[in-house]
Amino acid sequence: MVGVKKKINVGMVGYKFMGKAHSHAYKDVGMFFDTEADVVMKAICGRDEQGVKEAAEKFGWESYETDWRKMVARDDIDFVDINAPSDAHKEITLEAIAAGKHVFCEKPLALNLADGREMLEAAEKAGVKHAICFNYRFLPAVQLAKQIIDEGRLGEIHHYRATYLQDWLVDPNTPLAWRLKKEVAGSGAHGDINAHSIDLARFLIGEFDRVVGHNRTFVKERPILTGSAGLSGTGSSTEKGEVTVDDATGFLADFKNGAMGVFVASRFAAGRKNHNTFEIHGSKGSIRWDLEKLNELEVYFREDEPNLAGFRRIMATEPSHKYAGNWWPTGHIIGYEHAFVHIVYEFVQHMTTNSPFTPTFYDGVKCQEVLEAVDLSIERGAWVNVDEV
Repeated sequence: MVGVKKKINVGMVGYKFMGKAHSHAYKDVGMFFDTEADVVMKAICGRDEQGVKEAAEKFGWESYETDWRKMVARDDIDFVDINAPSDAHKEITLEAIAAGKHVFCEKPLALNLADGREMLEAAEKAGVKHAICFNYRFLPAVQLAKQIIDEGRLGEIHHYRATYLQDWLVDPNTPLAWRLKKEVAGSGAHGDINAHSIDLARFLIGEFDRVVGHNRTFVKERPILTGSAGLSGTGSSTEKGEVTVDDATGFLADFKNGAMGVFVASRFAAGRKNHNTFEIHGSKGSIRWDLEKLNELEVYFREDEPNLAGFRRIMATEPSHKYAGNWWPTGHIIGYEHAFVHIVYEFVQHMTTNSPFTPTFYDGVKCQEVLEAVDLSIERGAWVNVDEV
C-alpha cells in the first residue's frame, strides 16, 4: 500500500507579479518533482478584497484573507510566503516566526541590514525553516556554472563581471510606483536587481571583501500612480511626486579570494528588458551567462587545442543537468518561471526532511551587507570593507 504523503499548507501574502510566479510554482512542483510532501495552496492574502478574491480563484488557492495577521495565525498554515513590498517583510516575518511558521521571503530580505539581522536571529532562535527567493541560482545553466567552478575547471578566479539592465523607467512619464519610494522599497535598482547579481556572485565564487560605488537618479519626479499592476503600475495623475531611490548603481568589488568584480544595475538601459548576465574569467578558462538566453552557458577552456579553441555554447537541457531531467526531452527549453518551481521544490524538501538548503535568511543578510557597504561607499566617496558594515 502506498503511504499517504504529508501535506504542507502554504499561506501567501501578495498576489501581483511575484504572487503569480510563486503560485505557479506551488501548482507545478508536485507535477514535475517527487516531493516528500504535497504543497497545499491554503490561503492567499491581500488588502484589496476584490483583487485578492479574483487572484485566489484564478491561481487556485483554497481561500483568501485581507488581513495578513489573521492568515499567519491560522492553525492550518504551516509556512508563510511573503512577496509583498519590501517594507512589509520584517513585520510579517517576525509575526510568522512567533507563530511557529516556516518563512519563505522575497528579496531583498528587509529595508536595511539591521532589520535583516533581526529577522535572521529570530528565525534561528525559533528553529523555524527560512528561505529567501534568490531564484536565479536554481536554473540548470547556473547550476552547471557552479559545478564547473567547484570542480576547479576555471582555475583561480580573476574576474567577475555582472550586469542587470532593464529599461522600464526610461520614459519620464512612467508613474511613481512603490518601487520608486525608498520608504517602501528600501532602494531602487540597487536593492531590486543588484541584489540578484550580488547573490549570484556569492553563490558562484564566494564572499565580498570591499566595495566602492556610485549611483544616479536620472528622473527625480514622476506622475503619482493611481492604479497598480505589473512593475510600473497603471494610471497616473497630473500631480508629481519625488523619486527617492536610485535609477542606476554601479560598483567595483574585491572578493576575499582575490578576484576583481564589476557590477552595474540600471533600469534606464534602453533596449534592455531583463538583461541579467555574469562573465567569469579564471586562470584555466571562462564562462558567461545571460538570463535572456537562460538555457545556455558559454564556456571556454584554455586547455583546448588552439585550432579548436573558443567559447562553446552548452544547452543545459540534458537530463544530467540539474533539474532539467524533470521537465522536457533534451533540447526542449525551460523559462523564467521554472526557477521558482526549483527553489520551492528544494525548500519543501528542506522543511520535510531537513535536507541541505540555501539561500536562507543568512544569505539575505550577507547580500544586504554588500548592498549597504556600496551605499556607504557612495556616501563616503571611498572603498568600504563589507565586514565592517
